[in-house]
Amino acid sequence: MLGTQPDFEVVGEAANGTEALTVVDAVRPDIVLTDLRMPDPSGGTLIRLLLERRPALRILVLTTHDTDSDVLPAVEAGAIGYLLKDAPREELFRAVRAAARGQTVLSPSVAALLLSRVRPGQRLTETKLSAREREVLALIAQGRTNREAAAALFISEATVKTHLQHIYAKLEAPDRASAVSAAHRRGIL
Repeated sequence: MLGTQPDFEVVGEAANGTEALTVVDAVRPDIVLTDLRMPDPSGGTLIRLLLERRPALRILVLTTHDTDSDVLPAVEAGAIGYLLKDAPREELFRAVRAAARGQTVLSPSVAALLLSRVRPGQRLTETKLSAREREVLALIAQGRTNREAAAALFISEATVKTHLQHIYAKLEAPDRASAVSAAHRRGIL
């Protein structure tokens, strides 16, 4: 997909963190697009190691995970951007171009999470549900399974599970039924 853009040149690919380190050393890219959860090393450790080798490297995270335990280590390690895999293709292209210019790029849910960390009085649970989270919740309220919700929204089942985790956190609900009930009480559904 990235190779279809006239101003992008894909110079390497890696299946794990160790391979990524070797490829970056060999081809010296300007930007690295990486997931967080992969074989050794992964996440913040990989980002730190890459930047130790090439301090000017710009690392853009593309993942399904936007929880505190994923976002904060990646940003602290030096990632210039953090996008979720359900981002539209054009948004990904814009993010790569922005990263190339040295601009920080964050998906809205990641930006909200980071703001909640720097504003002590604001908690993540006060953040409103995103449009996609409301869509997932509406399907769950109809009794759809994760697989059925994923098919209806043209996203992966893993992405549905990630959205559900965010919904549970934001609504302070331990499970599906409690989330649906809380959403009804708050007028979300």
